[in-house]
Amino acid sequence: MTQDLTVSSFLSQLSSKSPTPGGGGAAGLGGAVGAALGEMVVNLTLGKKKYAEVEDEMKSSLIRLEDIQKAFLRLADEDAAVFAPLAQAYSLPSTTEEEKARKKEVLEGHLIAAAQVPLAVMECSLKALGEMEILAAKGSRMAVSDVGVGVQFLRSALLGAKMNVSINTKTMVQREKAAELNNKAQSMAEEGILLADGIYAQVEAALKTE
Repeated sequence: MTQDLTVSSFLSQLSSKSPTPGGGGAAGLGGAVGAALGEMVVNLTLGKKKYAEVEDEMKSSLIRLEDIQKAFLRLADEDAAVFAPLAQAYSLPSTTEEEKARKKEVLEGHLIAAAQVPLAVMECSLKALGEMEILAAKGSRMAVSDVGVGVQFLRSALLGAKMNVSINTKTMVQREKAAELNNKAQSMAEEGILLADGIYAQVEAALKTE
């Protein structure tokens, strides 16, 4: 499991010719890092007299961020898990018409399943960015730069996952289904970019004035 690997062993696997972990796993791990930075900001805010009035809000945010971080790590593993049967499906025989039809059917099912994981990563990214928006406004000013760094990790996770949706929908036979998945990913990407860039601008402004 991704969470059980050392940083060096994950990077070693990532840099190898093995297809997993790949971009999907990296997006999941990047999202987890972004969420963890949000958790750090919360922990630096909790217990401080200056932020006493947002104590309960910070505690609630911490619980949500912890759940999101776990989800990112789970999805990093799921990305590798759904790739394995997809890769095997490409190797199915396709000599006869019956074999070709069967291969097409199996591939289609695995392509749809494989697209669901990055879509879930995008959803987690949006949730985490929502928490970062709160932290940018109410979290410890001493850690506002960490909010900005976390936002960039989450932005990368969001857009990286979008590309992983596209690589799976690209060869789908059901073009209406592919369009549905692509439109969902595009909508989340647009929402996330707007949110992430707005938070980052807020962080930059805080760094210049405080």
